[in-house]
Amino acid sequence: MLKYILKRIFFMIPLLLGITIICFSVMRLAPGSPVDLETQMNPKSSVEMKERLKALYELDKPIHQQYWSWLKKLSRGDLGISFASDHRPVAAKIMERIPITILLEFLSLLIIIAVAIPIGVLSAVHQDSLFDKITGVFVFIGFAVPTFWLALLMMIFFGIHLGWLPISGLRSLNYEYLTPWGQFVDLVKHLVLPVFISAFGGLAGLSRYMRANMLEVIRQDYIMTARAKGLSERDVIYKHALRNALLPAITILGLSIPGLIGGSVIFETVFAIPGMGQLFYMAVMARDYPTVMGILLIGAILTLVGNLIADVSYAVADPRIRIS
Repeated sequence: MLKYILKRIFFMIPLLLGITIICFSVMRLAPGSPVDLETQMNPKSSVEMKERLKALYELDKPIHQQYWSWLKKLSRGDLGISFASDHRPVAAKIMERIPITILLEFLSLLIIIAVAIPIGVLSAVHQDSLFDKITGVFVFIGFAVPTFWLALLMMIFFGIHLGWLPISGLRSLNYEYLTPWGQFVDLVKHLVLPVFISAFGGLAGLSRYMRANMLEVIRQDYIMTARAKGLSERDVIYKHALRNALLPAITILGLSIPGLIGGSVIFETVFAIPGMGQLFYMAVMARDYPTVMGILLIGAILTLVGNLIADVSYAVADPRIRIS
């Protein structure tokens, strides 16, 4: 097992380099320049000022030299300085946003696991029942409804018409003057809509995957053998069938790890939540290359780590699978 993990980590290095090269090149080839965005609204800007800014941001060098310079900084643990007006270190900006996004995505993932897996199992066990048909409609709605549209709809209904929940941010204006319990309640109210929107699409997808795999597993010969031995239906489903049906779900959950850091650009922007998704959106719009590369690098690393965790979890969940 340890040899397999070390080998996978070794092969991750060239793959990660390839990902960074592609992302770095695509960002530089995108229309617009941070220099143009910074000077176009300044009536006193001149050609000399633009040239000085290009030299400051190292944009006057060929793209391969820019990448090599970025790679050398990365080897020292330096993600660079943001091109935004604050000119803060990229690592500091990311560290500010990470806790918020992790909280949102972790709560969303817990809800998805706690709700989608039981729904998928029950839908498979009671195939073609009323419950299965109702959850089927729910799944198709979850796949079809755009996240931003559902977010706006929830904001209008629960935030404006009913006034039950806040529609933006994570804190009220009087947050600092509330009691500890009041601050906790205020935070929960602000989290309800974003967490629900984040979990909605995942609930639909994972429950459908679980249903399909559970249906395949319960038709296997060893399930028929377990029933023939006189085991109760509960033991057959939850001790024998469920463990094997969870294997595809492990892959999906493993690939969900990047979302814990990357966040959702859509719902964080709609709800004005200062997380990684909103930071990424603002950085792309401002052509803040160092910040974009820092976020993409973290997402790439977590994607590769998520794949590795999924593969190792396969062997843990199913003894028939051996890795070497």
